[in-house]
Amino acid sequence: MASKIPSRIIPSKNDSFFSPGPEEREKGAYIPPWTEPYIIGVAGNSGSGKTSVSQRIIQELNQPWTVILSFDNFYKDLNPEERERAFKNQYDFDEPASFDLDSLVETVKSLRAGKKTQIPVYSFKNHARTKKVTTIYGANVIIIEGIMALYDSRLTDLMDLKVYVDTDLDVCLARRLTRDTLFRGRDPSGVMDQWEGFVKPNAVRYVNPTMNQADIIIPRGLENTKAIDLMIQHVQKQLGKKSVLHLQRLTELGIKQEFNLEKHPNVKLIPNNNHTLGINSILFNVETERTDFIFYFERISILIIEAALDDLTAYEPKEVTTATNYKFNGIKHIGEVVAVNIIRSGDCFMTAIKKTFPEISIGKLLIQSDSLTGEPQLHTESLPKDLYKISNGRVLLCDAQVISGAAAIMAIQVLIDHQVPQENIILCTYLCTELGMRRILRVFPGINMVIGKLSELDMGETPKDYNPEGFKDIHRPFRKRWIDKVYFGT
Repeated sequence: MASKIPSRIIPSKNDSFFSPGPEEREKGAYIPPWTEPYIIGVAGNSGSGKTSVSQRIIQELNQPWTVILSFDNFYKDLNPEERERAFKNQYDFDEPASFDLDSLVETVKSLRAGKKTQIPVYSFKNHARTKKVTTIYGANVIIIEGIMALYDSRLTDLMDLKVYVDTDLDVCLARRLTRDTLFRGRDPSGVMDQWEGFVKPNAVRYVNPTMNQADIIIPRGLENTKAIDLMIQHVQKQLGKKSVLHLQRLTELGIKQEFNLEKHPNVKLIPNNNHTLGINSILFNVETERTDFIFYFERISILIIEAALDDLTAYEPKEVTTATNYKFNGIKHIGEVVAVNIIRSGDCFMTAIKKTFPEISIGKLLIQSDSLTGEPQLHTESLPKDLYKISNGRVLLCDAQVISGAAAIMAIQVLIDHQVPQENIILCTYLCTELGMRRILRVFPGINMVIGKLSELDMGETPKDYNPEGFKDIHRPFRKRWIDKVYFGT
């Protein structure tokens, strides 16, 4: 077996994600990587080794965002008469009509659109779909595996690579006999009856002709390691190109010749006064003890969260009676506020959030950069159920530092994919670069931002009023992610 090849390629040194691109787009746009998945179709006769080849692809690509859509989960529900025939091995499961191809096509389209998608789970023992479903959100690679994977033109038109696993039918029969008797609870005679009556004739009639649709044919299945290695190298190269293109798109965002913060009323900066100046003096001091750092970071994070509360607009009048029987005309907030933290930097805000809200729903997003390319990648999303229903108030998206803006852009896109309007999102951050802010506003002009300290991209002769210290984006406190390391002590 060939040695493992990285699943990404390194962009050129001149293509740094943090460096501004040479040109900017007329309109800001962000295309999430999970809406441009690389789709592979793997077809072949029953027992040809399709599943083994698919699993080998997953193993070599080594990506947690690779999804297998097996045709086995898309068998149609059987009526009582058909189910009875199936238990007698008299039902044809190997013709195209036995599959819910419409549902499979819509599932692939849903994943490509970046929607949270439910995959049915089929029981071969009961010949019916179970009540369980597998929920998938986001995929970089989708493998469509099944005997009819290359049969329907609606599916093949969506595929970037079409693979056919060509194995002798006698070998397929031996594998199927072992699989169905050991793992699907069937008797050998029934397996043979089904093979002679349905499987073999349909293989000749339907499956074998789809070989003409394939880009790559792999004889002998998993035994053909050379063909599989060449195919995997091709896929890795295509994924590498996709990664570089994604970084280039991100790099181009938010660079304008002129930028006036005053034209963005949806961006709020914590004021420079004696209070915040004293806190920042402690937080920026490299000699500050960790316990003091935690105390004063929580002080300023409370100020940031409280400033975000000013953007809560859903209120209704409320009259209350005081202890001295005085009528006070106040207001009451309508709707639930949800906090979503970008792990783990955003977790630094948890204490401030809990001290500000007596009860609040918490969601988390794990977004990390690829170690080879720096491409931001969504690893985990754990959001409250029906987020779009309970977020009529606001969603507080928390991240202690915004450097390039990549993680924040991806997090905002995830919330929008969950039907949260960008106007309902308030990004709360302590340190933010001007470049990161520009990129975010370029893509999501309606987003609200509350920033503790903002640096400048290219500082002129006189520092801005909000940046009397003259911090630049390239200065270490803004260029390196360090707050969560100091806060959590690791």
